[in-house]
Amino acid sequence: MVIKNTFLSNTDNASVSLRKLLLESCNLHTVLDCPGGTFIGAGVKTVVLFFEKGSPTRKVWYYSLDPGRNMGKTNPLNDADMVEFIELQKTFADSPKSWSVEVTCIDTTTYDLSVKNPDGGEVIIHRTPQEIMDEIAALDAESAEVLANIRALI
Repeated sequence: MVIKNTFLSNTDNASVSLRKLLLESCNLHTVLDCPGGTFIGAGVKTVVLFFEKGSPTRKVWYYSLDPGRNMGKTNPLNDADMVEFIELQKTFADSPKSWSVEVTCIDTTTYDLSVKNPDGGEVIIHRTPQEIMDEIAALDAESAEVLANIRALI
């Protein structure tokens, strides 16, 4: 099933109930996280859910597709983009782009299935606009001092 990625984390009652039903009555074995533009006309990030009816989910395997380019009508998804996913999905292997989550680790109040790579790398802490402006002012002052020294030498 292809669906907007917000389905995995929406907190409205219908979304939570649907995720609970999906986990309890189907084996949701794979979540393929796709970049925006993967599906023409969607215009948003999407996920592909792979599941089988009949048995409850025990473990969800996630794969974050990153073809290394912007996706869209003139640059569509191709077979080469899917090679690693297809190979890793055979055994649900972990990699820098894939990981597994035990269903027992999923919060049963929200059944949040968001794509959150535990090995996603370091957290980037962004500076505030004021910190950026202060740094610019300090660099401007330093540049002015260097220019004044150069002028004195001429």
